[in-house]
Formats: sequence, structure tokens, C-alpha cells
Amino acid sequence: MKTYTIALAGNPNTGKSTLFNTLTNMRQHTGNWAGKTVLRAEGTFQHLDTQFTLVDLPGTYSLYSNSADEEAARDYIIFEKPDVTIVVLDATSLERNLNLAIQVLEMTNQVVVCINLIDEAKRLGIHIDIRKMEQKLGVPTVAISARNKTGINELLSQVLKVASGEIVPSPTPITYNDEIEQKINELVPSIQEMLGDRLPARWVALRLLDGDESLLTTMKLWLTDQDSYKKEEALQYGQTACH
Repeated sequence: MKTYTIALAGNPNTGKSTLFNTLTNMRQHTGNWAGKTVLRAEGTFQHLDTQFTLVDLPGTYSLYSNSADEEAARDYIIFEKPDVTIVVLDATSLERNLNLAIQVLEMTNQVVVCINLIDEAKRLGIHIDIRKMEQKLGVPTVAISARNKTGINELLSQVLKVASGEIVPSPTPITYNDEIEQKINELVPSIQEMLGDRLPARWVALRLLDGDESLLTTMKLWLTDQDSYKKEEALQYGQTACH
């Protein structure tokens, strides 16, 4: 049986945890992220002939280094490289939620956008053109109601296609002003020479321009000994896990 790892990302109050509970039911356990007091929830489920491990990332409004929650979510996506990251958006507040989605799309193309609370949006008279959003974002986009368990099969179908490589998403690149783009172009060749394809060079360049000291510290540890990084995370998670 094939096994894939899926990360759930999203703002607080988007129904992300409801989706996590719907998919995993009671097949879940919790612990702490390595070196942090932030709660980590993980569960498993099967779809067709495939086993999934689902990791519920902390609810955040961004993936910068403003809090332990943001660092935990960011580090998991960039260093652990889940097979797919599902970005859960609130259908009634898309403009605010899309900020996080765009940040994730700069980190990885292995993304499925999940627009939750679609039933609430309809009740409020909000119409969302899912196909147009999919075209604009460049990744599979699905509307669901986790609470009512509608759209779940379509979501899992898209997740499986991305995880298996049947679909290769191509996120629409974000273009910054000329000055920033020039600096990115200057940094990218050196980053690629140093890291190869282990991390997305453009995203690393943006974080360097931001002066993200937290990321630099974590990245140095990861680059120095990737095995130690994984062992430390597994040890700390295992020590705090409960069933």
C-alpha cells in the first residue's frame, strides 16, 4: 500500500481542525513540535488503496518568524517536504486567507487549495468561481464543507493525484517590484550553487532579504546534519506523544 504525508495549513478558524478530525476520526495522536511548546497533531486515514499520514500544522496568518506557531508550520513545509500541503481557506473571508496560501505556494508546488465553509458562503450570498481561482493560483482548488462532509471525496481525489504525480501543479509566480526582483536574481545563482535543489532558491532569497534570523539558524542546523535534525524532531515528538 502506498503511503503519503499530507500537511494541513490554514488561518485560525477556517475549519482546518474540523477537516483533520473528519479525515482521521480517532486515528490520531498529539505531542509537541521539536524544541517548542506548540501542539502537534498527527493522524492517519485511508483513501482507496492509499494510506495517508495527516499533520495538522498550527493555525497561522503567515509563515514568517513572528511566533513559534509560524516557525513550526513553516519549518515543516520547507524542511520535512510533505507530499502535499492542503491550504484550508475560509470561503467567507478569502481575501484575508489568500495571503497564507500565496506564501505556501512560494515554498512548494505540491499544494491543493481547499475552500472550506462553502455552505456558509452560499448562505451569505457569496459566489466563488472555483475554476477561475484554480486558474489564477495554478494549483488544484476544491470547495468543501468539512462540517457537513461535502466535497471530501473530490478533495482527496485531487490530493492523491498531486501526491502520486498524476497532476504537477504550477503555481502562478508572485512578481515583486524591480528592486526586489533584481536582488532576488543576484542571490539565486549563489543559493542554487550552495543548496542545489534541496530548498527553493527563490524563496530562500526572499527570506535572506527579509533578514529572517530564525530561519537562518534552523537552516544551518538542517544543512549541517539533516539526519540529526530529523532524529531530534522524532525524539522530542515521541517523548511527548500520547494516544
